[in-house]
Amino acid sequence: MPSLRSWFCRLIIKKVISPKLNNLQSIDETRNFMEKMAKYSKLPPGTQIEKITLNGIAAEWIYTNTAHEERVVLFLHGGGYNLCSINTHRELASYIARESGAKVLLIDYRLSPEHPFPAALEDAVSAYHWLLGNGLSGKNIAIAGDSAGGGLTLATAISIRDAGDPLPSSIACIAPWTDLCMTGDSIQTKSKIDPLVKIHSAKIWAKNYIGDNDPSDPRISPLYADLNIFPPLLIHVGTDDMLLDDSKRIAQKAEESGVNVELKIYEKMWHVFHLQVKAMPEAKNAIAEFGAFIKKHFDD
Repeated sequence: MPSLRSWFCRLIIKKVISPKLNNLQSIDETRNFMEKMAKYSKLPPGTQIEKITLNGIAAEWIYTNTAHEERVVLFLHGGGYNLCSINTHRELASYIARESGAKVLLIDYRLSPEHPFPAALEDAVSAYHWLLGNGLSGKNIAIAGDSAGGGLTLATAISIRDAGDPLPSSIACIAPWTDLCMTGDSIQTKSKIDPLVKIHSAKIWAKNYIGDNDPSDPRISPLYADLNIFPPLLIHVGTDDMLLDDSKRIAQKAEESGVNVELKIYEKMWHVFHLQVKAMPEAKNAIAEFGAFIKKHFDD
């Protein structure tokens, strides 16, 4: 049964955050609201932040004093490819850093509609290449992300594999957006239940990101990709998440392709409930599991 704290968080998200997040009148206003919300974030004790620029991309190293210097999680934030930033996801990334025992590299990839596909993918691949160029082995790099960042995580891994580059040690996704054709049933049925995201917003964000491209391009919608020769994959999603079917279908496809895949479905949880890590035991436990998966697959 969900905790009382989770019910309170659900109410706040539904009444306060969702109306602003799904406001389609002005994307700038929505971005500004998300940045203001980020000011309430609180990092775990001992977290260190180092701002850097890599290949022209703003980024941050996020780590604790006990982080393994040769282990890195490249984290790609969510936000429908239109919203969010390092600021909005610093807290989530910091807890993943703590639980994985690795340094997290959080990047500000370019957003739509100003920079439609393939800008975000180019930035993510560029960051991965930057890590390799700085002496890291693929076996000591994990790629992770939430929502659109989860889809981008999968697309990045696909691009890396197809280019013949060293594969990451693992891929970890929170409610990945894997089908921008939006053919999954849950994107319709769960839109009424999910307190955070709504289908009308997703359609606009998808259109902005896709531009003039084919939405079934595997680099846009990883659900349509060949997943052979793929790293171990973890997917977290809630039963009330609008992207539940995106998660279930990509997990099934990965399993059929012989991928070592773990799908964890959390009862009565919504889209990227992990963001409520300070307030909810469900989120704390999920991030602990998320970090443990990443840690397990690093090269010893």
